[in-house]
Amino acid sequence: MTKDKHSPTTRKRKKRVLKKVKGFWGDRSKQFQQARRALAHAMVYAYEGRKQKKRDFRRLWITRINIACRASGTTYSRFMKGLKKANVELDRKVLADLVVKDEAAFKKLVEIAKQ
Repeated sequence: MTKDKHSPTTRKRKKRVLKKVKGFWGDRSKQFQQARRALAHAMVYAYEGRKQKKRDFRRLWITRINIACRASGTTYSRFMKGLKKANVELDRKVLADLVVKDEAAFKKLVEIAKQ
């Protein structure tokens, strides 16, 4: 009777995959091959999701800035062009944060952009 040399490694690999798919539906969380396929698919979605998250947040910031600009009597594009001409180097994330937390500061920026 010979002892299998590969079983500890195989078991470790399978356990690692099954641990990652815990919570998946049905056989995808129980059977190794199904789990491996599901995990590969999930990793693709996770990769795409990390890229998409950046796009989504930028869209949100632009929308917030645009709404605040229109309330102040200008448009988003004119506001951004005005800031660029005035050499104000604030990114959209910071501008959107100002809209939410400090309206007075944002109004001053709108005045700067209008000049």
